[in-house]
Amino acid sequence: MKPTSTTKPSKTDWARLKAGAAPKLSSRAHPEAEVKHIVRGLVRKGLQPMPSKASISLRVDQDVLEWFKSQGSGYQTRINTVLRAFRDASV
Repeated sequence: MKPTSTTKPSKTDWARLKAGAAPKLSSRAHPEAEVKHIVRGLVRKGLQPMPSKASISLRVDQDVLEWFKSQGSGYQTRINTVLRAFRDASV
């Protein structure tokens, strides 16, 4: 008796791939394919490496945190940018 296979059949459209058609990516299935991530990679090319980040615990007023969060995703990066601007202005 031949053992049954446990592998699933491929859902890849091999004919379309061989024809050279570009796959259609949905940003839900592939968040890394979002345009902002691709553009960020292109813009960073040739620039100085980004400095490493340190993970810290920081206490801020609730209303300040809510304001940064209300501006959309990336609020921690914006907080870092504000702190950097303050540092640069203080020199």
